[in-house]
Amino acid sequence: MDPDQPPIPPEALPPGWGSVDCCDGHLEYRHRQPPIELVADRTSADRSHPGLGLCQCWELCYRYSLGDRTVTESIERVSTRHAAVDGLLECMRSINETAAELADPIAVRNALEQVQFSGCVPDGVSKE
Repeated sequence: MDPDQPPIPPEALPPGWGSVDCCDGHLEYRHRQPPIELVADRTSADRSHPGLGLCQCWELCYRYSLGDRTVTESIERVSTRHAAVDGLLECMRSINETAAELADPIAVRNALEQVQFSGCVPDGVSKE
């Protein structure tokens, strides 16, 4: 697959979503109205559990406007580009199906918390 070609074909996207930017280490999709962006960036896996032996992973985030500023919140970190693509698509579906009011960041966040991700990367922080 061409790394600059959107990994999710336009016909497979849920209503209101479109590709903004797709390259080797960055995937970005936007909801038309209200503007919500879902982003996956390849990043260092320095915060992942050391036993995994990962040097890179993908961080999924979403962006929204709050007044005159843009807020970016992390959703999850996954181990592969394929898991990032699957995760973005599931996030889009979840937002479209469960977020009654897309303009409400809390409703969007609640929808994203219901998404099950494959290839999750546990962090290296011990919870004792």
